[in-house]
Amino acid sequence: MVISKVDAETAAGSAEVFWWEGGPEPPRTDAWGRDLAEWAGGEGAASIGRHSGRGAGRRGAAMAAAARARVTHLLRQLQRAACQCPTHSHTYSQAPGFSPSEKTTDYAFEMAVSNIRYGAGVTKEVGMDLQNMGAKNVCLMTDKNLSQLPPVQIVMDSLVTNGINFKVYDNVRVEPTDRSFLEAIEFARKGAFDAYVAVGGGSTMDTCKAANLYASSLHSDFLDYVSAPIGKGKPVSVPLKPLIAVPTTSGTGSETTGIAIFDYEQLKVKIGIASRALKPTLGLVDPRHTLHMPGRVVANSGFDVLCHALESYSALPYHMRSPCPSNPIFRPAYQGSNPVSDIWAVQALRIVAKYLKRAVRNPDDLEARSNMHLASTFAGIGFGNAGVHLCHGMSYPISGLVKTYKAKDYHVDHPLVPHGLSVVLTSPAVFTFTAQMFPERHLEMAEILGADTRTARAADAGPVLADTLRKFLFDLDVDDGLAAIGYSKADIPALVKGTLPQERVTKLAPCPQSEEDLSALFEASMKLY
Repeated sequence: MVISKVDAETAAGSAEVFWWEGGPEPPRTDAWGRDLAEWAGGEGAASIGRHSGRGAGRRGAAMAAAARARVTHLLRQLQRAACQCPTHSHTYSQAPGFSPSEKTTDYAFEMAVSNIRYGAGVTKEVGMDLQNMGAKNVCLMTDKNLSQLPPVQIVMDSLVTNGINFKVYDNVRVEPTDRSFLEAIEFARKGAFDAYVAVGGGSTMDTCKAANLYASSLHSDFLDYVSAPIGKGKPVSVPLKPLIAVPTTSGTGSETTGIAIFDYEQLKVKIGIASRALKPTLGLVDPRHTLHMPGRVVANSGFDVLCHALESYSALPYHMRSPCPSNPIFRPAYQGSNPVSDIWAVQALRIVAKYLKRAVRNPDDLEARSNMHLASTFAGIGFGNAGVHLCHGMSYPISGLVKTYKAKDYHVDHPLVPHGLSVVLTSPAVFTFTAQMFPERHLEMAEILGADTRTARAADAGPVLADTLRKFLFDLDVDDGLAAIGYSKADIPALVKGTLPQERVTKLAPCPQSEEDLSALFEASMKLY
């Protein structure tokens, strides 16, 4: 724009007026809603007349008419020149022609994350934290295996030292179900607790979130808060009790998010509860807890971090996600990629590339395991606000329809495909498919993971990232595709059927997918190498 200057005569003489050439059409009303032309012809002209002195008769009428025209012109030029920013403009409401109610896609994103405290030995502070919160009756949740290990003992010692009354619930199921959630909810409701501590991996933290929610919402049906289309997906409006999460694995990032995932046994699919209200009050990220993890648990947890970072960075951008919420309470926790989540996702990916192999191969490598613990939190902050997409959406039926497979190093009494493994097995096929959108991001991710992308073209992005992932997984002795964990082509229709309800995440893929696309992705994932 060019600033121009004109001389405008007024009834009192002349004055210099500035305005923006090519600027917006000036408003027809002033800051108080008065029509400028009417004001100039009425009250404004009277004011001019009163102060213009001795105009009378026909000369006075002519002068008044001229004054009205000049005042109207002058006021419109002043309105045009006025600052339009929200701070200084009385007439500002929103960008011209813009209203959230008129938008079909979202126009904003927000960041929600738990308070995080990181450091070796930080777990021993949990009792003081609860004391500071005024907690009198605490529920400590964990699983049978962890209840015998140092992380839980350290928490209990801290609670006893600080005079905190607590009860232990150690019946958390690894890869929880709606039934195991309901058992924990019943325990929480009967206990009438005023605070919660979750010590364990994602299964424990998610179970504790659900228990806290439904114990705080006594009259709610279980499906009220479960994500649509299986549940009603109601927003959480009740206040929850404080929850301190102490993660002992380096994968889910659940200490940072408002997500709780479980197997819905009736349909044999995984589904979740997603609300910012569920996020823990505090996450105590203590790298010493990672030293007890067996190698395959480290690997599978790390694959979850890997895919959290890859999926959130490649997700549909927040401003392309629909629908636009009519009220902020309806804006989903998973909003699409955004500038803040991108920072956390990329940094988490860099840490995974540098430290995951070391953390798997050497249980005494405290540097590597500490960094992977931090990467899990970083990725949690990223995907907890951006979301994930196809790898996770497709993983839920892979876990839910498991037949006889039992992963090494997991001490459970039921068939189990660990979450991180179920996610990563489809990653080469998924990113070959999604690279048609935002290929530059896919190449960037491949480069971070060690690929030479200097001569790669946009059309190469999918194959380059897929090959990089295959090499990464081969180096870490990952099972050779879905066939290696018990699936065949005959299972593909059921796997697709189990993916379709996962709209909460699949709609965040950068490109839409049909049932035929999903079938092709599962088929391509039957064998990796």
